[in-house]
Amino acid sequence: MDKMTEFIFMLTYNDVTKKDAIEIYEGIRDISDLKFIGFKNIGLEMEQYEKLVAMMKEDGKTIFLEVVSDSEEASIKSAEVGLKLGVDYLIGTMKQYIDPTLKIIRGKPIKFMPYIGDVIGHPCILTGTIESIQEDAINIEKKGVDGINLLAYRHETVNVEKLIKKVMEVMKTKLIVAGSISTPHQVKKMQELDVWAFTIGSAIFDKKFVPKGSNADNIKTVLKILS
Repeated sequence: MDKMTEFIFMLTYNDVTKKDAIEIYEGIRDISDLKFIGFKNIGLEMEQYEKLVAMMKEDGKTIFLEVVSDSEEASIKSAEVGLKLGVDYLIGTMKQYIDPTLKIIRGKPIKFMPYIGDVIGHPCILTGTIESIQEDAINIEKKGVDGINLLAYRHETVNVEKLIKKVMEVMKTKLIVAGSISTPHQVKKMQELDVWAFTIGSAIFDKKFVPKGSNADNIKTVLKILS
């Protein structure tokens, strides 16, 4: 393995940014090994997002905004918000809204890693066959995106490891595996498969890694698994 798999800590629960995200961040901002951090496009007011992002930038974090909206209007608005906030990565965005999003962000200092497959509901669920999702990866990369966001563990019927492997077989860019990672085994699997990055939000707040520990304890445990 020639690179480290990255952990993106999401200040979210059930695909919504937590109302106390600012306070949560204040409690974990001194974890120097936590370099990637993100939030969803729903849950806070703009002034709160601005304060949160300002803190993250002060700490030198790489910032991810994940778009989970199921309408074109909301997706476009979220891309505009991402540009205004100055986040580093716009991730998510359902595949039917990729083209209008690209029109807004192309040439701007933001990287874009949209969803592939058919994403439905909220919290988001991934549907589609492995073959159709693999085909999406090929076609969407051709649009000039910076990578792919795959809701692998949100698929209810396919073999997740096989899905990830098949998608990576055809990809030339970076892969984020997002959603529902909640065990040390799954974290180790991300590293074993050599994915670029994965997200965890709810499982940190549910104390899945250190049952009696703090948010910081749970985050540090995930980072330790990867070290």
